[in-house]
Amino acid sequence: METLMIAILLALLGSIIFTLIGLISGSDETAVLVPATLIVVLLGAPPEGVFAFFMAAVLSKHLTHAIPTALMGVPGDTTATPMLEHADFMRRIGLPHIALRKMISGGIIGAFIALPVALLFAVFLSQFGEFFQENAGIIFTLAAVLIGYFSKGRWASIILIVPLALVIQGLNLVSTTILEASLSISFFLGIAIGPMLTDILLALSRSARPMITRHEKNEYKLAPEKKSWSGYFPNPFKVLTKKQTSAVAGTSFLSSLTFALSPVGMTALMGELVGSRVKGQYKKSTTSLSTMNGVTESTYIAETIIPLVAFGIPLSPVAIGPAQALFNAPPVFTTEPVNNLHTMMEPFEFLIFGLIGIVIAAVIAYPFSMNFARKATVLVLKHINQEAIIGMFIGIVTLLAFYEGGIVGITVTFAMAMVGGILNRFLGVGVGVQFMVFYGSSWIVGTLLGM
Repeated sequence: METLMIAILLALLGSIIFTLIGLISGSDETAVLVPATLIVVLLGAPPEGVFAFFMAAVLSKHLTHAIPTALMGVPGDTTATPMLEHADFMRRIGLPHIALRKMISGGIIGAFIALPVALLFAVFLSQFGEFFQENAGIIFTLAAVLIGYFSKGRWASIILIVPLALVIQGLNLVSTTILEASLSISFFLGIAIGPMLTDILLALSRSARPMITRHEKNEYKLAPEKKSWSGYFPNPFKVLTKKQTSAVAGTSFLSSLTFALSPVGMTALMGELVGSRVKGQYKKSTTSLSTMNGVTESTYIAETIIPLVAFGIPLSPVAIGPAQALFNAPPVFTTEPVNNLHTMMEPFEFLIFGLIGIVIAAVIAYPFSMNFARKATVLVLKHINQEAIIGMFIGIVTLLAFYEGGIVGITVTFAMAMVGGILNRFLGVGVGVQFMVFYGSSWIVGTLLGM
């Protein structure tokens, strides 16, 4: 009973925090979810509570990220980027509030479909778990090559896998020599905040500052809110048409069976697949938006649950990014040997506590987004400074790095952030590639280079 109450309270906390964070445009999932989840883990929360917190945070974030995307034309986060084209059309014809409602309703349906489907598929794949654990090094390396090929950097990402592995192992050797213990949290925190830190460094550089300098303020025109339902909690099945509901259900089911593909890629693919079969730009845009936001939820849930339940090691873009702390948060969770939620929870517990997180997020984030989207957007635009939010998360990262390794941990975090952020910003070496290289670096240096 105590564990259940803690899980409910943490799910409430995660939902409230990330409902608000989702309102802030450009808030990267990895940079905000990793530090927050790490804090929950390191404070000693039970595994069930950590999982409920994460599930509530993900759903809440991906419901409210639709608000800046639909109303302002600015992506709420990375996964919202493919939705901009259709959202812009809806805004041009004066119906951004319709786009928003379709997106949020699709998201809530997608989440409830994804959890049981992904869990069943994970249980099926668990029979191969031992093989994946024994060959983790080469699997992570091959995954880095695969993700790198489909990233913006493509060949640059692939070429830089071995040099980046050397950098990581070099930093690890120095830190281990000083501390007589290896670091883990500091490295993946550095990778997570790399793009964010790079923008700060560019702003501090006299020669690079013109690249990010803006001379005009952004202007946003928000349409008035028009409520078309009675009560506080609208029915998502009445917001969507029957065809749209079917499209959301079908694409969410399919995307819940994948765990190795990019969430952004799956979002764009499913949106275009469904949209190409719909005639009329209005119907095409509303159907595509509801489908794509449903897929953002289903891919994030599936790519967290499948590797977590089946293998215990992070073998998906979400697992090596936002869900990183569920797999590896030393000394509480580790991947070598596997000692994390994979070994601490049974499949039925993933279902129960996952549902707790999703239901609480649905109760908080869904009606909030449907009823107060415009007011919340105005509040954020007028009173919340994005730089202050970035500073807050940099501060949290510094605290966590210091907790693990003191000044050495902080130094490693920001060294890794500087290297990874510059590679991401200028060469297109994505965060996913960097995380895979981090996990495969010991195998790359030891086996491929014989060092």
